[in-house]
Amino acid sequence: MQDFRVKTFLTVCRSLNYTRAAEELMLPQPAVSQHISYLEKEYGAKLFTYRHKKLELTRAGRVLRDALSTMAHDDKLLRERIAEVAHGAQLQLRIGMTMTAGEYVVARPLAKYLADHPDIQVTVRSGGTQQLLTLMNAGEIDCAFVEGLFDKSTYASNTFRTERLVCICAADHAFATEPASMQDLLGERLILREEGSGSRDVLTHALAKHNLSPAAFSDTCVVESLDIIKIFVAGNLGISFVYESAVQREVREGALRVIPLSDAPITHDIAFVRLPHSIFEDDLRALFEGLQTT
Repeated sequence: MQDFRVKTFLTVCRSLNYTRAAEELMLPQPAVSQHISYLEKEYGAKLFTYRHKKLELTRAGRVLRDALSTMAHDDKLLRERIAEVAHGAQLQLRIGMTMTAGEYVVARPLAKYLADHPDIQVTVRSGGTQQLLTLMNAGEIDCAFVEGLFDKSTYASNTFRTERLVCICAADHAFATEPASMQDLLGERLILREEGSGSRDVLTHALAKHNLSPAAFSDTCVVESLDIIKIFVAGNLGISFVYESAVQREVREGALRVIPLSDAPITHDIAFVRLPHSIFEDDLRALFEGLQTT
């Protein structure tokens, strides 16, 4: 059972603001401070500190947050599982997916897996990597398939699939000279995802290895939808870098083409992420292994 002071602590961890935490919990602010003081005495360590007038977790606070987040998630999931057993309901799993990982990598094997396991009921949430990690820390989802960067020391994770990021252009796009390397593309307009997108992070890191950034291209265009990016590229508005699995149909149909580059391939792992040391690790691993073999 989750102690009310633990709930207060985790709320302050999310907001890093005592006033906002008090409003969310509908408590007076002195009560929030008292709950944190109690936990600091209980564990014998300072949990929060102020730096440049901003509230931050201490190292001890981060350790406690990670441990209590897992416990809080397990408590919520345990209540749901007991209710399922008591009422003969289906097993429920709440899965998060980043947009590209969900639509082009995970959706098909998940559909097949669910067809083979009618006893499982799934809720799927979409969002950016950090948004999904926040939902997981809050106990709103049980696991997530993400393409973005995350702290691997904080979460349990496995590589679900390694994807290749390829450069695409319209099938009839004419270059002055057919590009052979990343450097040859700098005269083009680069169409890319928004800040915080997993695929943009991957591209930014790949460009940095060549001492480049998106600003090195002649022009940039930011689009939040992968489907719209593909339409823009097919309409000769620029080039883009996308996961190969996301453009197989358009390449096959002749709307887009992949530009072969001599640079080292850009690859990135789609990761299956969940909270560490969960008592439901066996269930989550069974899901992961089931999707991998589907």
